[in-house]
Amino acid sequence: MEDLVESILDYVRAEYTDYAIMINGEWGSGKTYFWNNKIRKRIDGMQFNGKQYTTIYMSLYGISNLEDISKKIFIETTQLMDKNLKKYMNSNGQTAIPEYAKTGLDMANFFGVTQNGDKIDYAKFFSTDDKVLCFDDLERANVDVIDILGYINNFVEHDHIKTIIICNEKELSTKLKSTNLEMKTFIATYLLDKEGDLSKTEKPMVEKIRDKIEYVFDKANDYERIKEKLIGETFEYAPEFNYIINGLLMRYETNSDLIRFLRENTGAIVSTFNKSGTRNLRILKHALNDFKKIYEMVNKNYPKTNYRIMQTMLIFTIAISFEIKAGKITKDKFINIMSNEEYKSILVSSRVLMDNRQFYIKEFDNNYYYNFKSEYRFFKFIEIYVRTRIFDMKVFKTDMETIINTIDTEKLPGYKRLLTEEYWKIADDEFDKIIESIISDMKEGKISLIEVVKLFAYFVYFSKRGLISYDIKTVKTMFFNGMNVASLNSEYCEKPEDELSQLSIIDSSEMEDILKHFYEINAQLKDKMYKEKAEEIFKCIPMKMEAFYDRFEKECMDVPIFKYYDIYQMFQRISCASNEDIVTIREILKQRVDKHQREIEPEMKNIKQLKQVIDDYIKGKDTSIKIVMLDEFSKDLGYILDKYKGSIFSKTENT
Repeated sequence: MEDLVESILDYVRAEYTDYAIMINGEWGSGKTYFWNNKIRKRIDGMQFNGKQYTTIYMSLYGISNLEDISKKIFIETTQLMDKNLKKYMNSNGQTAIPEYAKTGLDMANFFGVTQNGDKIDYAKFFSTDDKVLCFDDLERANVDVIDILGYINNFVEHDHIKTIIICNEKELSTKLKSTNLEMKTFIATYLLDKEGDLSKTEKPMVEKIRDKIEYVFDKANDYERIKEKLIGETFEYAPEFNYIINGLLMRYETNSDLIRFLRENTGAIVSTFNKSGTRNLRILKHALNDFKKIYEMVNKNYPKTNYRIMQTMLIFTIAISFEIKAGKITKDKFINIMSNEEYKSILVSSRVLMDNRQFYIKEFDNNYYYNFKSEYRFFKFIEIYVRTRIFDMKVFKTDMETIINTIDTEKLPGYKRLLTEEYWKIADDEFDKIIESIISDMKEGKISLIEVVKLFAYFVYFSKRGLISYDIKTVKTMFFNGMNVASLNSEYCEKPEDELSQLSIIDSSEMEDILKHFYEINAQLKDKMYKEKAEEIFKCIPMKMEAFYDRFEKECMDVPIFKYYDIYQMFQRISCASNEDIVTIREILKQRVDKHQREIEPEMKNIKQLKQVIDDYIKGKDTSIKIVMLDEFSKDLGYILDKYKGSIFSKTENT
């Protein structure tokens, strides 16, 4: 790194130059940090041939026209010419005017500079003999790069001003090719059509359009030509990450506990950073800021948290920050993983049962936790915080309580260990005990229905490899009985496919039978759940109508809830409701079928029966408001039933 510094200083010391130099490096790799801390200070403190050099730094980020660059040069140079301003800045320890001040002021009035009322030519204030210009973020300007380089060339070629350009040439190349891509594609297609090449099939259409765009709009070649003229040397910036990371950690010196922890784990920080495969120190800086919040919240609410857990939180925060913010994955890759247990289930499934559907998660774990032993490796509250910028206290507390209760894996039930821990990590003398404890827990109904299905896949795997003494037939019988027992205490599993997708489901007749039995039981649990829900909600009619409306609209609009309630009881409740409530209920039902026709079709048989019960009741009755309201209710039920003419329900009813 010192060789790079000296090479840049040699350029500044040179008596005569008619070229600029470029420092090239990836975004976030610390190029600006390198300039401020390694180069700028050395130049500002350098005297050569009787000259005291001064650096003028300008970021081109967001610059929308060349005049903005002139203004920035004027501002930076004039602050050195104006004695009062220079005195003020020196007394306050400032080396540059804050950006917000530059933006908010009329510069001419601010500096008391006029030129007969005409527009000021900022370049006239520029002194050339002892200045070093630094233009940063070339690729982030909103002006054509060719125009900017041509503008800079005026200073370099004609005034021989020492000039350093900092940029990311990789992104610059992408920008040159992608600018006005829609317009370029249209023109390229038009030209190909005029030339008769559009219909030819010797090469793919996409390739022909791309080649034509490059031929007609070859900005990259223009860039190379002007770069060859302007840039004398290009230095590849390869940062000393240990040095820079040490600088990043210094900002936490005021928090003695945190800085001590970070310095103790500098190796883990550097290692995780290197494993990310990027050079983006900006993401690392943000990740460390996030961890500061996490560290402080954990210490405040759970001060006795295990040190190894804190180390893992640090690694996980940095790792997931790079995965999400460096664009390596989409943000939703981890959304459906709700706990460390689910995360480990995916890993165990992918490693033990060779499930490649969760390849990314396995690679993430292999990469960032390689040679790092920790049973707790996924923190939902951290994932949410990094992804959404929201620190969810509820999820935080849930995660931390789980950590406290499960950090010692020996206290976990055997079936939890098998689902969340690679079986080869279990000692031989423990394995048989765990297998028997699982069978015992399953017989006693301590394991949920969906977990019984997951465990079956492992028992089949163990049986085929001779790790357990039970043959497949015996295993199958045990698990069928276990599922029946589990059904007595288990709740309906709303998204079994998501649960089972975490597991490699063996493609075999044994698994088919188990899954078939599972779906039959789960359907029964669904009916049981909705019957209980229907009883709770419909019993609010007619005495607790506000509660009925609230729950029905929140929980039943897309659920065929009428399928699960006795029609005669339903009629009794509706007929006892006020006339106003009868009108409100039928209006809700009409809105419901318009929005959720497909979802509520299973209840149509009961709707038809309810209509018949109402029609039978009002037949021959003297006219009253109640009877009229019930008649209207029946007609609206008819409107609902008409929606299903030609459907499977209608065909079934007519056979």
